[in-house]
Amino acid sequence: MRLPLGKLLKPVFPLSAEAFPKMAAERFGAQEDMDKTWLTFEPVARTLVDTFYTTLDDPRHSVLVPHLESIEPELRGIAYEGAGMGLMLLDSLFPNKKRLPEFIHGPGASYRCLIYIGAGLVLPRVPISPKRFLAQQDPLLRWLVMDGYGFYQSFFAWQETVEKHQVPRSVRGYAKRGFDQGVGRSLWFSTGANVERIIATINGFPADRQGDIWSGIGLACAYAAGVMDRGAIETLFEAAGRHRSSLAVGSAIASIFREQSGQNAKHTDLACDVIWGEDANAVAVIAHQAGLGLTHDGPEPAYEVWRQNIGKVWTRTPVVRPTVTEVGA
Repeated sequence: MRLPLGKLLKPVFPLSAEAFPKMAAERFGAQEDMDKTWLTFEPVARTLVDTFYTTLDDPRHSVLVPHLESIEPELRGIAYEGAGMGLMLLDSLFPNKKRLPEFIHGPGASYRCLIYIGAGLVLPRVPISPKRFLAQQDPLLRWLVMDGYGFYQSFFAWQETVEKHQVPRSVRGYAKRGFDQGVGRSLWFSTGANVERIIATINGFPADRQGDIWSGIGLACAYAAGVMDRGAIETLFEAAGRHRSSLAVGSAIASIFREQSGQNAKHTDLACDVIWGEDANAVAVIAHQAGLGLTHDGPEPAYEVWRQNIGKVWTRTPVVRPTVTEVGA
């Protein structure tokens, strides 16, 4: 008889969709727009949490994959992210199984970016060295693990990570860059995707960290639940200032995530149109081409070279962009 491991682990790994709006309210106080935004965020959070526990209950590919594929395309990538969380936790509990790599190189291959993020969401809670774990992963995409790590720390250790701007001592070198990208993605949810709260929170960080945080905002803006109109995205674009290319890189990576799910969302097209002057499919092509041949690290991590290549294309793109103004001027 197979034990319902998900139920057994809930007391020691208490993750619930309901926790997201409560924690946001604790940080910013009761906000009328938060309740409305949560109606859009709720399916995303619930899919992530539900697939995490479903994976713990039965990680066999024959059971897990049909379940993930039954989820509507717009949320399917989130479901694979939740599966990455579950498989990472299982591997930490039963290290001889190697469920995560088998899934990434097997039926989850096309979603490996999101699976890596899911694994990173669990990494802060398990006794595994981030450096050692990263060394075992795909040279190009492994830094997405740190995106998940940064998301988790930013959301669940808000005071240390966001208010005090601390980075865990185990996160070193280039891993800090991926960590900050995850911090940015987390701020999208923590602030209720409110433009003013996003901008004010990012401006509180040291200047040398803001570019990667803006990149995380770009990814979330283009990939996560669509709650912003064109004007709001244009305001973010203006506020990013010298970090606009980082915002563009994040949105380009989001376009690949959407492509993997087999269905672009309207808000992904909208964000790409504002930032790139192209739809999500065209931006995904740009992102793919920017990564051609990058299979191993050189003087810089392959992932960083890929991001720089995407940023260079955006810089050369002749797009009529919003008039740049000083926010708050």
